[in-house]
Amino acid sequence: MTVRIEKKIKGYAVVTPDDKAKENAKAAEPAPAAAAPEDNVIQMHERIERPEVLIGSTYKIKSPLVEHAMYVTINDIVLNAGTEHEHRRPFEIFINSKSMEHFQWIVALTRIMSAVFRKGGDVTFIVDEMKAVFDPRGGYFKAGGVYMPSLVAELGSIVEDHLKSIGMLHDPEMSDHQRALIAEKRKQFEERSKKNAESGPASLMASAADHPEDIEVTGEGATFPPTATMCHKCSTKALVLMDGCATCLNCGYSKCG
Repeated sequence: MTVRIEKKIKGYAVVTPDDKAKENAKAAEPAPAAAAPEDNVIQMHERIERPEVLIGSTYKIKSPLVEHAMYVTINDIVLNAGTEHEHRRPFEIFINSKSMEHFQWIVALTRIMSAVFRKGGDVTFIVDEMKAVFDPRGGYFKAGGVYMPSLVAELGSIVEDHLKSIGMLHDPEMSDHQRALIAEKRKQFEERSKKNAESGPASLMASAADHPEDIEVTGEGATFPPTATMCHKCSTKALVLMDGCATCLNCGYSKCG
């Protein structure tokens, strides 16, 4: 068959049977599959509308700085419910109390905190900011011997506990060596205290038996002597003098290293 070429020939190449086989194999390849659609993951942002119902928790604050107790309610929103990306985020906070002394700053603080929660992103920074607030009149010790430098700092501590409960914050893991060291220090202190009590006057022993509340104070899952001072590392009244060295029976901190 004659083929008429109407264009100017600028070059040529010889097509071998192998070249034809490669072209046929390439043409027979299936078309690439369409890209899988991205997961429609909803992230927290200020455009999310408030649902009709929110889940939350209420915490009680009984501070010597105020006459009446305060009740802190933190409501959470559930994002991507029913999927593998489901998670809870704080959405709003309310503080209620019979005391009207701090009404203005409480309302302002809750509105600002709620706005931060709804903005999205990493909101855990608010915990450190609030816990760093100090009252010029002095702080106080809450139940368990934990020092609170101010009422705002205790609010920050409550927010921290709530963020831990919903999985946004996590306690630093304590190594097995640290746990064993703390347990050993507590045992040594208890044995020494028991030995001193047995060798002391009988009247002091009888007094201690009649007033067990004078022997120790209860912390969060542990007991500490009433003579313990505050540990600057964990803010708990658990610092005792052992072998001439200040040692914390709660976190294991030692002034001697």
